[in-house]
Amino acid sequence: MWKIIVAFIVFAALAMFVIMKGGDQLDMGGEKHGADAVHAPEAPASAAAPAASAAVPAEPAASAAK
Repeated sequence: MWKIIVAFIVFAALAMFVIMKGGDQLDMGGEKHGADAVHAPEAPASAAAPAASAAVPAEPAASAAK
């Protein structure tokens, strides 16, 4: 019986250590769905703009022949 109590105290101390080390970055809110579920930081808009503009031609070929 005393082993169970000692194991609980060790586990609680370990859990408190992890929580204290996590600080304000630790989220205990559970699963997130929808707009709250952010797993990776978004890429800056300047990095995405050149790739998008390179994929779209500036002027269609059909209108250039006129």
